[in-house]
Amino acid sequence: MKKLLLSSIAFVFLLTSCGSKTKGELVGAQGKKWYPEKPYGMELIPRGSFIMGKSEEDQAKVLNAPTKTVTVRSFYMDDTEITNSEYRQFVEWVKDSITRTRLAILADELGIGPEDGGIGDYAFKDADTTRASVYDKYMLDNYSGMGETGYEGRALNKDEDLIWDTSEYPDEYYAEVMDSLYIPEEESYNGQRSIDVTKLKYKYSWMDIEAAARASKKGKGSRKDFIRHEELEIYPDTTVWIRDFEYSYNEPMHNDYFWHDAYSDYPVVGISWQQAKAFCNWRTKFKNDDQKSRGKQFVNQFRLPTEAEWEYAARGGIEGGTYPWGGPYVISDTGCFMANFKPQRGDYAADAALYTVEAKSYEPNDFNLYNMAGNVAEWTNSSYDPSAYDYVSTMNPNGGDQSNTRKVIRGGSWKDVAYFLQVSTRDYEYADSARSYIGFRTVQDYMGEEDSTQ
Repeated sequence: MKKLLLSSIAFVFLLTSCGSKTKGELVGAQGKKWYPEKPYGMELIPRGSFIMGKSEEDQAKVLNAPTKTVTVRSFYMDDTEITNSEYRQFVEWVKDSITRTRLAILADELGIGPEDGGIGDYAFKDADTTRASVYDKYMLDNYSGMGETGYEGRALNKDEDLIWDTSEYPDEYYAEVMDSLYIPEEESYNGQRSIDVTKLKYKYSWMDIEAAARASKKGKGSRKDFIRHEELEIYPDTTVWIRDFEYSYNEPMHNDYFWHDAYSDYPVVGISWQQAKAFCNWRTKFKNDDQKSRGKQFVNQFRLPTEAEWEYAARGGIEGGTYPWGGPYVISDTGCFMANFKPQRGDYAADAALYTVEAKSYEPNDFNLYNMAGNVAEWTNSSYDPSAYDYVSTMNPNGGDQSNTRKVIRGGSWKDVAYFLQVSTRDYEYADSARSYIGFRTVQDYMGEEDSTQ
């Protein structure tokens, strides 16, 4: 028996030593290969230091941007503002998900599955136990009924195309669900019945890392205490075109600007800071869902830029420039305006644009970013405090006070005078507000260059 035991130990040792690829050396835990890609539609902004704030006279005498040398890390930034077309992709995804969820829930309540056809074709994937994975079955057995609705975590069937033509609805149950998504018949006119946009809500969770880090230092709180849950309507507020301007006829912009293909490449407006944050969360999820399907490592999150990142990117590497193109003038040598803004009192069209222009208009700055001045002002992740420059860090500075609902906007817009186009000018709006002259663009932290040998 003793000899048999020793033989077994020796055999196991032989297996572990001969089968080891490390040869007993400290080589580190081996994870997936990381092949970073340049995010689509983004430009790399290299790390660097710059003088943040107003190096020239502050004509408005606001005195909220004293000069300060700061350093920011490398990051990617959208080369244009997020367009109507890009934001519509978000809206369509939410509409699709809500529709499939409602169809799946009703199918589940009726006990109808794929084998029954009709609405059963849209049942939760785990409803077909012959196709459900071991994990799906485990989740159904152990977590069914948990959460706000009891259906959280169950996989939707996205293999079946949704049917929008009323003449092709497969059964009355499908018609019932679709009818619940549209505005009531009595509220429609001219024979047009539209989706009730108040039903288009995006729900997500995020971890308040800063609060968790500070609490852990004091030994307080558990992980769940710092998970924040958000749910909000994500359709742009198109009424801003009318509400922002009293005694002004802007009804055509209210009616057409967001949804019509003529404006697809124009910057989206009517978006609150909260909606912009939700878009960033969705964009991260949308990309990582694809990464997961291809067996690739997740990318890091898309987010709004900090105020310092925005100013650094807007300057385009030009030290002491007044505008993104550097010089102190808003008219070029050939007599053309360099951005979309209000150049003269009452004359919005002197720069060849009355409202917004296409996102890739005018010349980009030296980081190849378009409209960092004018067109639409842009949300940043930073909270506004007039004395922020006196206390924020000189490394990746950010005034990120969650309790402060005033959020910094930068760049000026089509309705602003030249002062607001200056790269150092600070302004703010409340996080839950939407305006016809505020949009946004996103950034992503840099994690290495693409491997050209692959």
